[in-house]
Amino acid sequence: MSPLGFALLAVHLVATEPSPAGLGTADGYEDVLVRWGLDQRGRVSDPAPEGKRLAAVEVASEDVVAETDPYPSLLNLLHARTREHVIRREVLLEVGAGYSSALALETARNLRRLGIFAVVRVQPVLGPTPDTVSLLVVTKDLWSLRLNQDLQLVGPLVQALRLQATEQNFLGLNKKVALDFLLRRDSVTLGQSYVDPRLLGSRWSLTESAALIFARSGQAEGSKGSVLVSRPLFSLSTPWSLQAQAVWRVQPVRVFRGADVWQLPYPEGGTVPYVYDAEEWSGSSLYLRSWGARFKLDAGGGLGAYHRRYAAPRDSGLDEARRDWLRDTLLPRSENATYALAYARLWDTRYEVMRDVDSYALSEDYQVGHYLTASARYAPPLLASASTFAEVALTARYRLRLGDALTTLSTAASVRRWLGGEARGPWTNRRWAAEVQQVSPKVLGGRFVARALVDLNRDDLNERVLLLGGGNGLRGAPPEAYSGKRLLLVNLEYRTRPLVLYTVHLGGVLFYDAGSAFDEAPTLVHSVGLGLRLLFPQFNTFPFRLDFGYVLNGARPPVSGRLSFSGGQVTEFRPSFLDAPL
Repeated sequence: MSPLGFALLAVHLVATEPSPAGLGTADGYEDVLVRWGLDQRGRVSDPAPEGKRLAAVEVASEDVVAETDPYPSLLNLLHARTREHVIRREVLLEVGAGYSSALALETARNLRRLGIFAVVRVQPVLGPTPDTVSLLVVTKDLWSLRLNQDLQLVGPLVQALRLQATEQNFLGLNKKVALDFLLRRDSVTLGQSYVDPRLLGSRWSLTESAALIFARSGQAEGSKGSVLVSRPLFSLSTPWSLQAQAVWRVQPVRVFRGADVWQLPYPEGGTVPYVYDAEEWSGSSLYLRSWGARFKLDAGGGLGAYHRRYAAPRDSGLDEARRDWLRDTLLPRSENATYALAYARLWDTRYEVMRDVDSYALSEDYQVGHYLTASARYAPPLLASASTFAEVALTARYRLRLGDALTTLSTAASVRRWLGGEARGPWTNRRWAAEVQQVSPKVLGGRFVARALVDLNRDDLNERVLLLGGGNGLRGAPPEAYSGKRLLLVNLEYRTRPLVLYTVHLGGVLFYDAGSAFDEAPTLVHSVGLGLRLLFPQFNTFPFRLDFGYVLNGARPPVSGRLSFSGGQVTEFRPSFLDAPL
């Protein structure tokens, strides 16, 4: 939602009468809608439904703007409410079979994952006879015709601005069409995307995107895109999945520190701009089989190939010595490979539903127990120019809920061994990362949330450089002020109970950050501050955040530069390596 949208909503809220009782509390928003659904269908909740024969499935789907919402109902004319058959086809329980609370909860999770609903609640209700039960699915759409915005702002510096004109639920059929605009410090990207999770009504899904990249001067300088066709593991009882994808990216890459391209100190004097051309093409397929009930094992394999080339721009004006130094010192490794992939995942199928963790009022699903993955990739010498190697990666996560507290431990590791050519024998790409996150029980209505993250690597072929500062974890510091190939980050927040005004949820945050991007030994920079969180549950499932930080022992930008604004919580800034190390 854009700042103009915020302003228009605020004007309307000021002029609107207060909403009915029940919507003024953070934990009442979904409950009010459940009561509405029961009244709408004239149903009464069944307190003991387990095992009873399922007599019927009913759907109560509320408009984006309900009578209890403070916004004009005319907005509903611009939104196609989700078709009932779209909701029904996700229900995993079968009429005539015994009622299963586990399948009911899985149905609710699957519906929430679609991303088109603000609220999903699955409620067992009394059936026509004492030995039967019916299922009531209560949903409330998210506003789908929107100008999505992702703004990364540190003081007056706009690091990135993404505007996406989207119909997220086209004609109420759960198909997404979008036009994208992405403004970065050096480029403008124009593109489109389409997502159909039920291709031709089947269990197959299609996701595609394509974009053109322009320099800020208007000159075309690259493109990127992807196509993914898959049949996912859509339920815990699905026996197999298959996916195939192709991805490309051809563009110049400019690494910034603050508002300017990073000028690298050249050993023989002068500087070299951190700019290079990237050319990436890849294709892969993966087939998985799934076994188990409470504890699942998903395992399988696939094939893939990629081409990666990185070099200083031809028009950079650098001499050969500087071009070679940049390539050998800081650019990712150029290579071609064809490979076979093996993958296995072992996980606990239990989930917990919580509220007021990363969002307000809305249900948040968390898988608990263990979640382990192992992957291995072997690249044989099929082509003369291809790399020959074997690499393995492991991830492990354990999440525990005790009362209203949530503890998450995550780690990942990977390593590559060369099997041919001049590099035969050495181990490379040795990387390890770990994260600990603790969500406290409610304290004075709010929660403490603590996160510690470490990311280490040795012999990194991609010469990855991490930048820290600004809104990406060390708030209050100048943007990208600290650099290194390793990272240590600690965040501690107290997130207050939200103030609910006409269903708008406004919360406060007090925080402490400590972090270091380093090569050898960390030197922690500390900051403290406060912030605001704002959630419009009819339009988004995540809050917007505005933070003001003060650095205690490092460089301090001007006062305006200590502000940062973006969507989501700061704990969402984490290495993707923790989930997908290969």
